[in-house]
Amino acid sequence: MALADRSFARRRLLTTAAAVGGATLLGGTAHAAERREKAWPDRFPLPAGFQPEGIAIGSAPYAYFGSLADGSLYRASLATGRGSVISRGPGAGHPSVGLKIDGHGRLFVSGGAGGDLRTVDSRTGRIERTYAVGGSFVNDVILTPRAAWFTDSFAPRLYRLALDGHGRPGAVTTVPLSGDWQQGPDFTANGIERTPDGGALMVVNVFVGGGTLMRVDPATGAASAVDLGGALLPNGDGLLLLGRTLYVVQQQQNAIDVFRLNAAGTKGRALTRITDPRFRIPTTAAAWGDRLYLPNARFDVEPTPDTDYDAVAVSQV
Repeated sequence: MALADRSFARRRLLTTAAAVGGATLLGGTAHAAERREKAWPDRFPLPAGFQPEGIAIGSAPYAYFGSLADGSLYRASLATGRGSVISRGPGAGHPSVGLKIDGHGRLFVSGGAGGDLRTVDSRTGRIERTYAVGGSFVNDVILTPRAAWFTDSFAPRLYRLALDGHGRPGAVTTVPLSGDWQQGPDFTANGIERTPDGGALMVVNVFVGGGTLMRVDPATGAASAVDLGGALLPNGDGLLLLGRTLYVVQQQQNAIDVFRLNAAGTKGRALTRITDPRFRIPTTAAAWGDRLYLPNARFDVEPTPDTDYDAVAVSQV
């Protein structure tokens, strides 16, 4: 073998060895991370009397929870379960219900019976801006590339908070719901998500047909019922879409119903139901790793300043 050939062969051997070693290292790192996360708590306490409802998890392993009692926000480490209140709320009558966090660390908060929506800096806890929309009960929120969308449980409408190309909030507009949407005499709209292809929104309507998932055109507000093969969502609350798998938290049933959707979100089939003895009326879910994290709202007990609350984790499907 010529010197040049030997040199090339040696370089190729070294490159191959490095690649194999790198793959082994990466694989070992991944397995170590997986083992570490499996050791993280699958249940941890929230402050007594907090009355949790919403949850948001961003790009770091921290969960944010909103308080129905006074609108405060609590952040907990998923690694340890320990946390603290990072933002004092506006007070009684101004709860924090649905939550989402964007890539800039900004929390979008549904203000419930306070009739508003808020943005909060998750690093400082400062309320950046409050939008008074006059809503009856601003319930849940989902983020899309150009807007944050909020449901109103007592009125047939959505609120659209415009976002610019850098995710900065702008003006709020109201989008009336029409088509198959029927507003019940009481609580009607609940959780909201995007369709898998991102072309429309999905909203739980607990009134129509005993509980129906609606696909909503964001441009017009026209709603059509999603075919879930006869499955009902009478207690449908928070929605979480991972790929084409939709998790629907059915709070009073202490269950998560799981569906596989088509890309357009017009049809889905039931996959399974997740139950757990630790569920105490969970309201919604957020994901980290291969887990779902849910706050237990305990709507079946009269809240007091001493009522205990917690969050639990279950495996994804």
